[in-house]
Amino acid sequence: MNNIIQLNSIKKTYKLKKLEVPVLHGIDFIVQPGEMVAIVGPSGSGKSTLMNIIGLLDRPTEGEYLLDGELLTLNMSDRKLAKIRAEKIGFIFQSFNLLPKQTALENVMLPASYIKQDGTTKKTALELLKKVGLDHRVNHKPTEMSGGEKQRIAIARALINNPDVILADEPTGNLDSKSGRQIMEILKKLNDEGKTILIITHDEKIANQCQKTIHIFDGEVVEGEKND
Repeated sequence: MNNIIQLNSIKKTYKLKKLEVPVLHGIDFIVQPGEMVAIVGPSGSGKSTLMNIIGLLDRPTEGEYLLDGELLTLNMSDRKLAKIRAEKIGFIFQSFNLLPKQTALENVMLPASYIKQDGTTKKTALELLKKVGLDHRVNHKPTEMSGGEKQRIAIARALINNPDVILADEPTGNLDSKSGRQIMEILKKLNDEGKTILIITHDEKIANQCQKTIHIFDGEVVEGEKND
């Protein structure tokens, strides 16, 4: 069985005019299918840059990234990477990133427009909204919902293309403790159903609910551990 994610000596350096700013200094780790993994680090540790590379929103300067056994080369076209991203990765953001003028249903269906979908897309979206407990809010807009409800819409949206990996960036960061617990229960249930989930967080309480924690500090993996 292939590792779902494999990073080999990933480096990232940003160029600011004539100045080079190294952010990642040779990241190595693997994620196996069906794992729920926390990537933990303080602000400025490089975990957001790492997330962008894993999510194909940015490219490494050096190193190898294999997604489900496929080597994603540095010279792949933006179009090719966008197609892989749409098919294989679902995103959940701290700030939800919902379109305020679109309904819950329309927001969930949006990623399906980036790849070929048949007529079942609306049915799938409705099923996903039911799965996250929002089938009664199908036609409501994000401005009419609580933070917890918005994040549940975002989870349904992340699932619409049935991706291999769910990438969650501080998914409870903007929520009260009760809503945060509800979101983590949904993510753990999805993991129990076989979804591979990566959670980027600075919160050790969130990390402790995952099967494995990868600690990032100053652009390096300083510790990888299995949680009890």
